[in-house]
Amino acid sequence: MSVELETKQVEEVKPKTQYTGKVLKVSLAGAVVEFDEGKRGVLHISQMIDSSGSQDIRNVEDILKVGEDVSVWVRKVKDSIIELTMLKPLDLEWRDLKKGLVVKGTVVRLEKFGAFVEIGAERPGLVHISEMSHSYVKTPGDVVKEGDEIEAEVLDFNRKKKQIKLSMKALQPEPVVEEPPAKSFEPASQTPREKAPKRPKKVRKSRNATEDAVELLASMDGSQAEAEAEPTAMEIAIRAAMDRAKERKQQEEKNRKGKNVSKEQEDLLTRTLNNKVQTA
Repeated sequence: MSVELETKQVEEVKPKTQYTGKVLKVSLAGAVVEFDEGKRGVLHISQMIDSSGSQDIRNVEDILKVGEDVSVWVRKVKDSIIELTMLKPLDLEWRDLKKGLVVKGTVVRLEKFGAFVEIGAERPGLVHISEMSHSYVKTPGDVVKEGDEIEAEVLDFNRKKKQIKLSMKALQPEPVVEEPPAKSFEPASQTPREKAPKRPKKVRKSRNATEDAVELLASMDGSQAEAEAEPTAMEIAIRAAMDRAKERKQQEEKNRKGKNVSKEQEDLLTRTLNNKVQTA
């Protein structure tokens, strides 16, 4: 039994579309299923599940019988052959994910660090506790419960690690922080005091090194001239001491000269007496 269809019939079939079909044939490799009024597709054994949801299928006839109805999805269409699957396809393939994408999902598990949300991808996405609200969240259970339907934004994803990071607060308006009014320190009953006018500040004229040196020399010259005109008490005392020392020196010279004269006279008298004695 051929399962090849005309090009027009194939184009009408879209991937991920769900159908209820009838089993026309079974084999070791799979089964042929007719759906949508005459369209036929191939259901491989690897795309079958049992009533418990297990994919460990070893015999097709244990799962499907000819003539019974089966729920299938279109897996892909290639070369005029429609491949079917009993596994519900993902609503979001990895190629469909992008940063900033808004998704809807169901909270399936809560942990201390956040909540896992089923969004129809290969793995549930994680809303970290810090991405649940703009305000402080003590535990994820304070915001969501298992079974809640939420809306979130995709922050990031890693196909190799099978990780999807979501954010709830990215879709929430940021809180407006109101500034507190300025406090008045004056009682309302008192009238404001009139402020005294500020005194004009003295503007200090900038000077350079040359002007400072000239002023210093001028002040020194003026001090010297004032000292010459009016001697200080110290200078008067020094001058008086110098005068007394000079007078004392002059007196000593006079005394020394007088002693010399007396000695000469005494020597002369002695010699005269000696000459008289010798003559007698």
